[in-house]
Amino acid sequence: MNMSQRSEALHVAGLWRYPVKSMAGEALREAAIGLDGIPGDRAVWVCGPEGVRTSRRQWKLLGLRASLDANGRSLVDGLPWDSREAAALVKAAAGEDAWIEESDPESRFDILPLLVATDGAVEAFGRDVRRLRPNILIGGVPGLEEVDWPGATLRIGAAIVRLDSLRGRCPMTTVDPDTLDRDPEVLRDIGRRFGGRLALNAEVLRPGRVRVGDAVTLVRAGVTSTGIASPHG
Repeated sequence: MNMSQRSEALHVAGLWRYPVKSMAGEALREAAIGLDGIPGDRAVWVCGPEGVRTSRRQWKLLGLRASLDANGRSLVDGLPWDSREAAALVKAAAGEDAWIEESDPESRFDILPLLVATDGAVEAFGRDVRRLRPNILIGGVPGLEEVDWPGATLRIGAAIVRLDSLRGRCPMTTVDPDTLDRDPEVLRDIGRRFGGRLALNAEVLRPGRVRVGDAVTLVRAGVTSTGIASPHG
């Protein structure tokens, strides 16, 4: 597929939710996106005496998989987040003085409720997209075009998402999502080749249901790129 074709085929290529902050998340086929992001995202977090603990330092948290049950309750490796068994897993990953609790709705996101990645930038990154922990992956994006997207909006069905700024990356990107092996070179590489920033902080201007394969329209000042549905959706 050449660049001109890709620019005309913007689509939702992936969706993720992270019910417990800093744990591995779950891939979704569809999600109802509200003003506070994807329901259940970062609903629970891990704490210690100093405050919230994340995989920037407690990197073994990424080895625990968070999900939601049919009632929208957060699970840790399939266990209720507030169970004794889940607490033991958290202590093993984040220290004996760690515990797990419901997050503060006002501060559960580091910056904005959504993180949007693009396939062109992920391809240039050359590593598993899960290292970037996006909520939405936009397919059909040429190269590093996302660097020109801050200030633009994405229209996905009824939903409108505003792209605010490029995300400064942290040591979480150095952890292999499958093996948990750490490679500091990953973050240095992001600094050298991408100015330390990959993917976009975003907020929801109008709620709506979003599905993998949905067409995406990018709206910038004076420029509109209309997508078509992905044949792989």
